[in-house]
Formats: sequence, C-alpha cells, structure tokens
Amino acid sequence: MLHQLPSIGEKIFMDRIASAFSGGKAFIGFITGGDGGIEKTKEYIQEMVRAGADLIEIGIPFSDPIAEGPLIQEANIRALESGTKIEKLFSLVSELRKDPQAPVAKIPLVFLTYLNPVFHFGYENFFKRAAECGLDGIIIPDLPFEEQGELRDITGKNNIHLISLIAPTSEERIKDIAKASSGFIYLVSSMGVTGLRGEITTDLNSIVSSIRSVTEVPVAIGFGIHRPDQAVNMAAIADGVIVGSAIVKIIAEHGEKAGEHIYNYVKEMKDAIRS
Repeated sequence: MLHQLPSIGEKIFMDRIASAFSGGKAFIGFITGGDGGIEKTKEYIQEMVRAGADLIEIGIPFSDPIAEGPLIQEANIRALESGTKIEKLFSLVSELRKDPQAPVAKIPLVFLTYLNPVFHFGYENFFKRAAECGLDGIIIPDLPFEEQGELRDITGKNNIHLISLIAPTSEERIKDIAKASSGFIYLVSSMGVTGLRGEITTDLNSIVSSIRSVTEVPVAIGFGIHRPDQAVNMAAIADGVIVGSAIVKIIAEHGEKAGEHIYNYVKEMKDAIRS
C-alpha cells in the first residue's frame, strides 16, 4: 500500500511522486542537467519518459559532488563548462510543464543537488522558484538527517518533497529517517560513490523490512544498478530502481546523438522490471 497524498500546511496537493509508484515498480532515471546543453537535457528527459521512465532526477551541476563517481563528476564538469546555471534548470522544468497534455508534464521531476548551491541561491528563493516551475522534490546527499529541520519547513510550505537517503551505514537511524520521509526514500545500495557495480551484496532486504515497519512511503534503490538483471533483483525488494551513471555514460559515449541510445536503454530496463 502506498502512502496517502500528503497534507502540507492547510493544502492537499496533487502528488505526482505518489502516482509514479502507483502503477507497479517504478523506473527512475538520472541525468546531469546541462550535460550536452539544456536543449539536449530536455530531449534526453523526453526520451526517458517515452521509454517508460516513471520519475526523472535532474542533477544540478556542482564543482564538488562528493557522492559521485568519475562518470557523474565528469558530467558535472561538462555541464558547468557549457554555462549551466540553476536558473536555466528551473526554466527547463517550466518548459517541460508547459503543455499539460504532454506525457512529460505528468512525470515527477526531482532535483539532486548539494547544499551549497541551494544555500547560495537562498533557501526561500530556491524553493519558491521550484514551486513556481513545477518541481516535485529535491535530494540533497550532503544534508544530514539531523539538520533537515529548517529546510523541511521551507520545502513543506512550497509543496516540495525533501527526499531522504538511507545508506547501509544508517543502522539505528533507519527508522527515524523513514518515519520523517516524504515522497520516496532513496535507499543507497552499497558503500562508496555512484558508479557501475558488478555485484550488489548489501543485505537490502533487512533494511527495506525495517523501513516498511514504520512507513508506507515508497522505497527506491540506487547506486550501481546498470543491468536488467540487477534492476529485476532490486525491484523484487523495493518499489523502484534508480539508474544514473549508466545513462550519463551513454551521453558521454554518444554525445548529441545519445537520445536514441537512452531511449533503448531505458526501455530495456523498464521492460525488465515490468516483467
């Protein structure tokens, strides 16, 4: 059973994230915003949606992405060198929401960023702008759970989900993080930074069981997943799978012709977890 639509302040809002998990196992694709240019980012997001992606994470490029492996670090550098700024990514989200009948307008869009860019933009200004453009949530890997309080108030009043990460090292904090979660829970599959992994050996079943004992918020597993068989295994444990580095690698390899390759890859992964 999925969580109910959340009440934030006095308003109940249409929750695209809840809808993303309502039709079965969700596929979540990640892309670094501005990698190849903003127009290409728009194209690649549309290709992922056309291929069946249920939710898209857009990384805000940052000079020191401490949770990222080499593939996404290099994508951050490419995006920054192309002149990608936060305001351009807000405008991108607005553009994707422009036609309410377009498939991409109905798909939840989430920013993944670090605290420093949000701080420098200004918390109030950032989340006000996020709400205006139609963003659904935000993931901030370097924001400790114990320090989320101030931001939760601001994201809450702007109807933006502050999405929590739970790592294998969270241990006794798992239930506390899960109880306070919003949107979905990003379960980190294994120790280390993002990147392709041959094997995922963490006991994720026990972590998901602990999470489910305190909340019905959906759980999606990310970090290292890049093959259909891995996606199937992770979908058997959780409500969705997150794939980032493999998509970023396709962009690095194929450049401005990556769209068709992204479509084929995402479709293969989505078909695998759908089956």
